[in-house]
Amino acid sequence: MTQLPPDAPVLTQDGITFRDLNKNGRLDIYEDPRQPIEARVEDLLRQMTLDEKAGLMFHNVIPVGMDGELFHGKNWLGEYDTIHNGLDLKMNHYNVHALPEPRLAVTWYNKLQKLAERTRLGIPVTLSSDPRHGYVQLAGASEVTDAFSRWPEPIGLAATNDPALVQEFGDIARQEYRAVGISVALHPMADLATEPRWPRIEGTFGEDAELSSRMVEAYIRGFQGETIGPTSVICMTKHFPGGGPQKDGHDPHFSYGKEQVYPGHNFDYHLIPFEAAFRAGTGQIMPYYGQPIGVPGIEEVGFGYNKAVITGLLREKYGFDGVVCTDWSLINELVLDGRLVMEARAWGVEHLSPLERAKKILDAGVDQFGGEECPALIIELVQSGQISEARIDQSVRRLLRDKFRLGLFDNPYLDPEAAARIVGNPVFRVAGERAQRKSLVLLKRGALPLAGRPRVYIEGYRPESLAPYADVVSTPEEADYALLRLVTPYQTIGEGFSAWFHYDDLDFKSPEKERLLALMAKLPTIVAIHLDRPAVIPEIAEACAGLIGSFGAADAAVLDVIFGRWNPTGKLPFELPRSMEAVRAQKSDVPYDSGDPLFPFGFGLSYDLTPAHNRRQ
Repeated sequence: MTQLPPDAPVLTQDGITFRDLNKNGRLDIYEDPRQPIEARVEDLLRQMTLDEKAGLMFHNVIPVGMDGELFHGKNWLGEYDTIHNGLDLKMNHYNVHALPEPRLAVTWYNKLQKLAERTRLGIPVTLSSDPRHGYVQLAGASEVTDAFSRWPEPIGLAATNDPALVQEFGDIARQEYRAVGISVALHPMADLATEPRWPRIEGTFGEDAELSSRMVEAYIRGFQGETIGPTSVICMTKHFPGGGPQKDGHDPHFSYGKEQVYPGHNFDYHLIPFEAAFRAGTGQIMPYYGQPIGVPGIEEVGFGYNKAVITGLLREKYGFDGVVCTDWSLINELVLDGRLVMEARAWGVEHLSPLERAKKILDAGVDQFGGEECPALIIELVQSGQISEARIDQSVRRLLRDKFRLGLFDNPYLDPEAAARIVGNPVFRVAGERAQRKSLVLLKRGALPLAGRPRVYIEGYRPESLAPYADVVSTPEEADYALLRLVTPYQTIGEGFSAWFHYDDLDFKSPEKERLLALMAKLPTIVAIHLDRPAVIPEIAEACAGLIGSFGAADAAVLDVIFGRWNPTGKLPFELPRSMEAVRAQKSDVPYDSGDPLFPFGFGLSYDLTPAHNRRQ
């Protein structure tokens, strides 16, 4: 445990030193780590006022001072005052996006915890994060952090088909998170990628429930350990009861994608990975935005509002007693400078007022409101008699319990130098680089692996990355081979946040398809395609001289496979359909049902061509 700052007030009792959170010279049970956690929770709960309880129930984004100072000013969410949020609104759960280098990140974090000590009860801050170890930046879903070790995206972890590797990733990510103060992971995604056009597939473990279950369980055990404790990162597994079967592949972050449909009557299939999460002891759960359509016994309102799902299914059927936090911004729209920036994701209850929405969410059985900072609504609901304070206490107990289990009350402070040593250290980076290589899927061998030191024409690679392998030339006419790094085709909708999401058809269109095929007709072409969604590439697969599927990998990882320095072993975590007609004919809730896929789920070749190695797994 790191040392407290020298000016942190302390008490000593029976030879043990404690933080004096109350600054009153009295040692309460909740400050005493020798007491059982439940006793500490009840002792603190009895001391809390209604406004302190309400502040605990909100979990919003906090801007981080990139210079290590607390943030005050304007960001993309509008005006923000850290002191107002902490002292006036009494909030102490925050989601961080961009972070500075580790020393400055910890400097900022310690100042945030110092601010929390100024509150009446000194309740420490809990920080959460979206995934930040991959390559893909998607606002509200993933946050690339260069200082951290770099790994394949979750869909690439699934392609390794290696639960031990996934648990190793979770353990390394846990250490890097805790080193900078992050103690809650807003992941993993246990959703199933049964609708191939859905923009969030990259964060899943694919379309197969059994594969996803093994990955989810290993992932959570890596982050949390066998039991949640002071070195754990609690997983907020999402998006219950499964966010994959979106109508036409649109995403319910937006009103045009709010409908979640089950034409194959396959609702229960999507629960299987969550059952694995429960076995692993996931500490928290996040329901999705989606509005289920036509599911017997389930109201057609967003899952965060849905009592049949949260209380009936999650709490009663599965017996889950951990924290349930909504996905971000269910209650209020975001308006900046008179312009609507973000809708409230109040699907099915758009007609309700913010107060009525908050009540329905609480009645559904939710504990915390993600992406909001309006505790006055909770206070009004209790004071007006619409919600009992006993109901609020149920949620506050769960939230406090996690802070105690994480050891935040005992000492939340961190050492900036330790963070610099831990985050992105060479051992962690090597492990991530190895995982990138294990995730790559050889789809067509053709001319692979390349030998010697050929002359290559490149697109999508950094020229300097080819230096150990080949000589880069400027035109196809000068080259022995063309090496292309492509991405699955996509369209975007609108501007701003919506434009970050990859939508619509998965095949290359004119004139780009003809350009690529003409290049392949001119000289042997090795294609590596980033599969954030299942690409539809029958003509390219036929014409190329080698084909590799990637899921978040550095140039060096891909080139090691191309030049035979790594023997590929990855397997497709979803099928690659043969045509867009087949994609449109699929049922959005049913896995691998495109009829005659170009490459089936589980396909993957190797340079070891023995049948046992290359069979479908």
